[in-house]
Amino acid sequence: MEASPPRLFFAALTLLTALASGLEITSTGTTPIKMASGQSVKLECQFTLAPEDSGPLDIEWSLVAADNQNKDEVVILYSGDRVYEDYYKPMKGRVHFSSSDPKTGDASINLTGLKSSDSGTYQCKVKKAPGIGSKKMQLIVMVRPSKPRCYTEGSTEEGKNIVLRCTTAEGTKPMQYKWEKLTDSKLLPASAVLDPVEGTINVRNVSASASGTYRCVASNSVGTEECLLSLNVTPPPNTAGIVAGSIIAVLLILLIIAIVLFCLLRARNKRKYEKEICNEIREDVPPPKSRASTARSFTMGSQRSSLGSMSPSNLHEYALKTQYDKIPSSEEYERPPSHAPLAPPSAIRMAGPNLSRMGAIPVMTPAQNRDGSIV
Repeated sequence: MEASPPRLFFAALTLLTALASGLEITSTGTTPIKMASGQSVKLECQFTLAPEDSGPLDIEWSLVAADNQNKDEVVILYSGDRVYEDYYKPMKGRVHFSSSDPKTGDASINLTGLKSSDSGTYQCKVKKAPGIGSKKMQLIVMVRPSKPRCYTEGSTEEGKNIVLRCTTAEGTKPMQYKWEKLTDSKLLPASAVLDPVEGTINVRNVSASASGTYRCVASNSVGTEECLLSLNVTPPPNTAGIVAGSIIAVLLILLIIAIVLFCLLRARNKRKYEKEICNEIREDVPPPKSRASTARSFTMGSQRSSLGSMSPSNLHEYALKTQYDKIPSSEEYERPPSHAPLAPPSAIRMAGPNLSRMGAIPVMTPAQNRDGSIV
């Protein structure tokens, strides 16, 4: 079957265009490449050369800037039969040519240990004068969800409103959350409202049947992670019991305070009573003898010793003499009777016989205490 003239025309035109363009990038595909962080990816860039492409081969991979104000960053370079890999510091040691000899027509590169910062538009440019060819491709590095955290918000008492929440610190959006109950009926509460984007379950008027273990699964296009939550719905507190307990506690505190005050007052009164008894005992103790009374006692003792050695005739003269010597002085008249010095009883007993010889008349003297009061 012969080809029609229009088809022959278009085939000839395509051949002339290919010969005129020379170098050509043969890799196809414009769909964005999605990869997970930590993985490796190969960015394809195969090319063909025309017979007239006789200049030196240069291959350049660059990360295109997001806006026109910034310049493109060269990632890796092949020029003069040498490879230069350390152009871009954030990718140092993580980018290599797939082929050991890019001159064979393979300018593809491998990126290892992908990071979220590696996301962007990459451009492969191949030049061999006079031919020039380039290709752009988009790389999206997605971060898998981190270990989510499950917790509750609000009171877990019966009749209250409660929120079960599931959140992740890392993960490329869009993120989806799924809740399920693992115990009992394995059904979520009838009043539960699930939000798969925010990862929450709102439960109104929660009941004891909602108690159990729940699981939350966080997922995106590159991975999943999960966490568990144990929910324990408690009955409402006994308000009457709390009030009664509070009253009893207050009464006990007041009783303790009263006992402490009673003990303090009793101890204070006891110390005061002991102090008064001590003062009364001190008032009953006689004052110390003065030097004058001591000297007088000494004089009377010496006189008694002298009287014992005298004869009866001399004793009469001595008695008359001592009567004139015992005239009281002005100080003795002024002294109260209770403070008059008394001779000790032994002196009186010793002087009694001698006084009877002198014709003295015995007189009975009332007994006295130490403070001078009559008994």
